Amino acid sequence: MNDVNITLDILKAMLIAKPDSIFIKSLYDQYCNRGGLSKKQLEGLHSKASKTDVISPGKLATLEAIIRKKPTRYKSEVVLTAPIQIKDITIGQTLSAILEKYPQHKRILFLQSKYINNDVVGPAELTEIERLKKLLLKTGL
Repeated sequence: MNDVNITLDILKAMLIAKPDSIFIKSLYDQYCNRGGLSKKQLEGLHSKASKTDVISPGKLATLEAIIRKKPTRYKSEVVLTAPIQIKDITIGQTLSAILEKYPQHKRILFLQSKYINNDVVGPAELTEIERLKKLLLKTGL
């Protein structure tokens, strides 16, 4: 039984039509050595073949079907991981000390929940903790 190989037929016809094309020669060599082409390579071949008059529309349609049948491969996106922040123990100790003296202090309770949940305690919040520490622990209000 004779198998029809549309890709090889198109490659041979393109080699005859454009013998000086390095791209077509490269595709032909890869097809003969590996036995197939990638989806991108087939798309490039289709693009070149559709610009010439030597390839019949039926063969171009078959090549399109072959291209559609091939899976599209996506490169996975690079996952950026944030550097792990090390908890500053002194912040936790300061918050606990203030809460021992003032257990209902809402702002300190909020900052402690951020600290416990590993949320970022920003520079403004750090200065606020230091200010409250000086105000509440040193003066003994």
